Amino acid sequence: MSDPAPAAPTYEILKFEDLNGWEEDDHQAALDVFLETCADIKDPEWASLCALATSQPNAKGFFELFFRPVVINGDEPALFTGYYEPELKGSRYRGGQYQYPLYRKPPEVRNGTAWHTRAEIENLNLLAGRGLEIAYINDPVDVFFLQVQGSGRVALEEGGAIRVGYGGKNGRNYSSIGQELVRRGVYNKHQVSAQRIKSWVRNNPVQGRELLQHNDSYVFFREVSEVPADKGPLGAMNRSITPMRSIAVDPAFTKLGAPVWIEKQGKGPLNRLMIAQDTGSAIKGAQRADIYFGTGAAAGNAAGTIKDKGRLVVLMPIQLAYVLAPGG
Repeated sequence: MSDPAPAAPTYEILKFEDLNGWEEDDHQAALDVFLETCADIKDPEWASLCALATSQPNAKGFFELFFRPVVINGDEPALFTGYYEPELKGSRYRGGQYQYPLYRKPPEVRNGTAWHTRAEIENLNLLAGRGLEIAYINDPVDVFFLQVQGSGRVALEEGGAIRVGYGGKNGRNYSSIGQELVRRGVYNKHQVSAQRIKSWVRNNPVQGRELLQHNDSYVFFREVSEVPADKGPLGAMNRSITPMRSIAVDPAFTKLGAPVWIEKQGKGPLNRLMIAQDTGSAIKGAQRADIYFGTGAAAGNAAGTIKDKGRLVVLMPIQLAYVLAPGG
């Protein structure tokens, strides 16, 4: 018997005074990030707002005048996590400790079509020796987590660095290896973190390889040479994302480029206006968001501790908001 279809989302319009911490936020910082991608939103409701945003309005007044806060309620409770841009050690050439490739997408892989699983790709060496290698990394666990993150920097043994970004995937569903460790009884749910998973896999190389292959999804990369070093990695809108102002969302519910007010609970609560500029294979649901923390180990440590409840409120153009929630 198949699972029941998910319920249609519901929409509730709020007032700006209903948003916890709205008055205290840096609205100009959010507007600056909004301007990075607003021109890429092709819907006519957004085009006029983008034109107004470029005229350097009072940022807080701009959002309050032309938007309405809308809560989109889905089947799942709110969940906030964090992500970052890893910095890996690697080389253009295979040798010594650098044995684990980052691959470009093979030409036979088609978007939206299921290809071989992660286990098949790795165990059958389906990518090796085809000239698809971008660089070789010194740690297979770092390669796996780079695929989860979707982008990163590689410091090259021979000098310099390259940035890699998402280049496609094998069309298989993402499965959480953290949840799999909990299912196997290795950890309790509250113990799981990215750092703990990495440590366990490194300490259990045979079981660790099998655990990573539990996730059928496999991500390919492309070299991103057009992004300056002082800019963030490219998000799903093909624009640089900004630490602590960009989030990844499920575009089935939240328009990419939209301002989104988040109220993250837990340790280090965060009430802030973010911009939805990215997506992720694990980011599914109307109340699901991944907060971008920045580049490097410190950002990774901070992002890895985030798994909190809260509330996500999308700022929608007024006309669109009242179409979706006519009684609001």
